[in-house]
Amino acid sequence: MKRLIGWLHLWLGLSSGLVVIVVALSGSLLVFEDELEHLFQPSLFSVNAPVGAERMSLDALAAIVHDQYPDYKPNNIEIQPVANSTVTFYLKKGKAKGQLLMVVTDPYTGKITHTADQDKRFFVVVKNLHRYLCMGETGKMITGISCSMFALIIISGLILWWPKKNTRKQRMKVKWNASFKRLNWDLHAVFGFYIHVVIFITALTGLIWSYKWVNNLLFYAFDGKPQAKVEVPESKPVKGNEIAWLDKIVAATNQRLTYNGIVNIRFPEKKEQAISVGKENTDRITTHIVDVLYFQSGSGAFVGDKLFANDTKGTQARRLVYPIHTGGLLGWPTKILAFICALIAASLPVTGFLIWWGKKQKKPVAKKHSSPKATTA
Repeated sequence: MKRLIGWLHLWLGLSSGLVVIVVALSGSLLVFEDELEHLFQPSLFSVNAPVGAERMSLDALAAIVHDQYPDYKPNNIEIQPVANSTVTFYLKKGKAKGQLLMVVTDPYTGKITHTADQDKRFFVVVKNLHRYLCMGETGKMITGISCSMFALIIISGLILWWPKKNTRKQRMKVKWNASFKRLNWDLHAVFGFYIHVVIFITALTGLIWSYKWVNNLLFYAFDGKPQAKVEVPESKPVKGNEIAWLDKIVAATNQRLTYNGIVNIRFPEKKEQAISVGKENTDRITTHIVDVLYFQSGSGAFVGDKLFANDTKGTQARRLVYPIHTGGLLGWPTKILAFICALIAASLPVTGFLIWWGKKQKKPVAKKHSSPKATTA
């Protein structure tokens, strides 16, 4: 049985190794996506606010952006919680999905400070590589299969690692002063053991994005039924209204949701639908916890809400999948843990390949043949 498990571990590893390396390395970058973007591109998020100056109306900023890009329609607007932060508009042209133009504005001067195709931004490319290998649905299928293989590799690797009583100490630590062959084996087996819980959870949560049936299993486990489709409430837009209704929406959102957080105004796909306003609670340690409010387009009248606290257990669990997968569950400690485990996970196919290659190149020991004894007549 152990020989069969070893064979399974080997060939699953060789089959999925390259994909695992790409996914793990790109995943390690995505752990600190927000922090790295703020560090290397601070102009996308903050401006030098003049002393005593007041921020422009959001409606006025929207009008400036529309004048500059009349052929585009707003997809969503992102408002950071800090006073000296930028306001970012995401625009779409036509009905093409996923093709957005990012327009960053200075809310004190109305100046457009930065524009870029959303699909070409560094972390958007990294995320596309992580999820789809930059190959669309074909890449999604490949990463899904490789992620499934990786989960089996982790289980089989743990079985192969499991020590006997007299070898337990040897299996628990790396012998740094050993030969390259022994050191490589320790880096693969010992490091693999210490991170196996984290990377197994990461692999399982990754499967939720890859396969709809896995996603539904989560909802069956908590709600006893598959995920229900989220319907945006119907609300006919009001035209010709002179009030600053976008500012009214932001003020009403911050009044109803009093915690600090990023406000994201998302315009509906259909004209008869309400505007969705999500606010991420940045006061919580866990990232990506979002409450959603709905408002009427043109008037800013409140229509309804979809709060995290009122969601079903299945929906709440589904919302937590992203911070669990990326390490944002308990803030910096789990992020650092996820980053280290992702780097080690990327090294496992390499060390595993070297173990296999070393065994393959090992020359078989020639059998000694004894010469026949002389006989006398």
